[in-house]
Amino acid sequence: MKQKYFKIVFILSFIFTLSLSGQNTVGTLINSSESLNGYALFTVDKETYLINNCGEVVKQWTSDFPSGKSVYLLENGNLLRAAKISNPANITIPGLGGRIELFDWDGNLIWGYDFSTDNSIQHHDIFPMPNGNILVLGTTIITDAEAIQMGRNPENLTGTELYNEQIVELKTVGTNDAEVVWQWDIKDHLIQDFDASKDNFGSVSQNPQRLDINQVGISGGGPNWLHVNSIQHNADLDQIVISIRHVSEFYIIDHSTTTAESASTSGGTYQKGGDLLYRWGNPMIYGQGDASDQKLFSQHYPHWIPNGYPDEGKIILYNNGLNRTPSFSQVDIINPPTSAPGVYTYEANSAYGPLNTDYTYTAPTNTDFYSAILSSAQRLPNGNTLICEGTSAHFFEIDANENIVWKYISPIGSVSILNQGDDPTLLANKSKSIFRVKKYTLDYAAFTGRDLTPGLPIETNPDLSQCNAVLGTSEVGLTSKFSLYPNPTKGIVSFTNPDAITKVEVFNTLGGFIKVPYSKNKIDLKNLPSGIYIIKIYALDKMTIKRVIKL
Repeated sequence: MKQKYFKIVFILSFIFTLSLSGQNTVGTLINSSESLNGYALFTVDKETYLINNCGEVVKQWTSDFPSGKSVYLLENGNLLRAAKISNPANITIPGLGGRIELFDWDGNLIWGYDFSTDNSIQHHDIFPMPNGNILVLGTTIITDAEAIQMGRNPENLTGTELYNEQIVELKTVGTNDAEVVWQWDIKDHLIQDFDASKDNFGSVSQNPQRLDINQVGISGGGPNWLHVNSIQHNADLDQIVISIRHVSEFYIIDHSTTTAESASTSGGTYQKGGDLLYRWGNPMIYGQGDASDQKLFSQHYPHWIPNGYPDEGKIILYNNGLNRTPSFSQVDIINPPTSAPGVYTYEANSAYGPLNTDYTYTAPTNTDFYSAILSSAQRLPNGNTLICEGTSAHFFEIDANENIVWKYISPIGSVSILNQGDDPTLLANKSKSIFRVKKYTLDYAAFTGRDLTPGLPIETNPDLSQCNAVLGTSEVGLTSKFSLYPNPTKGIVSFTNPDAITKVEVFNTLGGFIKVPYSKNKIDLKNLPSGIYIIKIYALDKMTIKRVIKL
């Protein structure tokens, strides 16, 4: 009897010690009960991972091609992904892709299309449309002669070409083809006040609906003068928002136009053709401010916060903070002024409002949070915000009080997968950068009827002891009517309210799945070694997690 008592005390002491340990360096470092329980999606190299809050891999897709940056999990369970291939035009833009791929849930390639020619290439982002089509961000070549005819100052040309940014809507055809059903090009919406004998001449400051072709931004006059790094669509408004990194602005355009109207100044729901409906971030670009008025600094991923979420309808983005002193990043939420849904107000001879953000997050010491490139921010339905600090491959979730409630560092190193305990910042095997991360709720349609049994975390020698949602006593999404007894147990564990339970899974503390005998109201652990085991109880399309001690 005394021996059994000491065994129980030892195991409980072991649990307490694990809960206080702080040795994890990669994978999940923090998982509070205040975090949104869901699945995070990101892609690195040829792999795409879907992980739970403990960093366990729930699903993994493998491509024959490296990442082309963006990736989306569709409601039907398919995975839409950009991939990187060669480009015969030798267009040089960081973030090149050139190929779009669609995989089913089981990892089978069901469609693949190369968007890479001797004059164009897909880069950075794509976007799945509600009608099943795909928006594609692409770049095409404008020769220097063409750029000069458009009004570009020859002194603002450092090479032999200039890049036009375009958005193309593709309809998939068969397994490897596509049809262009809509297109928009920035070259159709330019203005210049440099040469009255050339095209697009007019007052830059009086035409904010157009882009000054003589802006050089941070490119120094190179071909990649704009560097669009994301496209997102709002189905309710039928509008597209694009992020223009090198001039530190984002633009909103009308998608309801025909392709012909998109090249003009009229037509579409908002009767402005393909001209800019709204712009924000750097008003000196259109002659309505100076450097002190600049709000954005090489931002990424502006998009509308979904309906039903806190701050719905506003624009959230990751403001990288490049080329300001000191260098630091922030997350901004902007509320564009409107007179009707999608109709943006503008007062002549001024900058587009608002003057300030609705919300800005920075680290307590602002320089502790910084990624010059890549990165993303996502508002979650519970009001939390998921942030990806791209260059450090660091994901973290903050609550409404800006407490960090979930923290994850990718263990995918530049040479090999990191061990738990390795330093992810060492140059010899530093964590590879992450373009973007997106979190999906447990009730997302893609997960209905799917096997979501978690596997091991990505890192080798994983340690899940710090994953509070696993080793803690709090439940995820279910009420306390689901419990198990006896605990500790010699073998048989029974459940309260067994009729509502649809599935029970058993894991060890390293995340390994263990198959054990299970009936409607009990599981049998008697053949397992003494120790701590994690029990996941599924009911009502939700899950709760319990821990049990096997004597």
